[in-house]
Amino acid sequence: MNTALFPNAPDVQASDYCVFGLATCFIREDGEVKEVQVVEPIPSAALQALFKGIPTSYQYACGKPLGEFFEAENLQMPPEFPPPAQFCENFAARTVAAARTYQRSQQAQTLIPVGTQKADFNFSTERKRVLNADNIVSTEDNVKQHSYTHQVL
Repeated sequence: MNTALFPNAPDVQASDYCVFGLATCFIREDGEVKEVQVVEPIPSAALQALFKGIPTSYQYACGKPLGEFFEAENLQMPPEFPPPAQFCENFAARTVAAARTYQRSQQAQTLIPVGTQKADFNFSTERKRVLNADNIVSTEDNVKQHSYTHQVL
């Protein structure tokens, strides 16, 4: 049965397809970095980039209908994801946005068919993905330009 999951997104149904990945991320607490596992939707363009072999924090990804995560008003974790995993920030809104990318790209849905899992990505934590990092901009971050950059020569 096709039912709208979200009142503000009537175009997104419980049967709609999306890819969800298990990412290894990090949280900085009291000067130390702690590893966490996060479940998050992967938009179709990002998934296509993962298939090209770029290093990623995703251990694996699953093709699933949205209804497996959203039942009535409750958010539930499917059994493919380990118990310590947590949902990403703004999970529902990000899922709606990612699901729409697969509505537009039927070809992307064939990369990881519904009910299947892919685990042979180029998994790497060399560049740690810190979720609560503060981005502090300083004057040293400014790019120095030549005096003639904006002049017509």
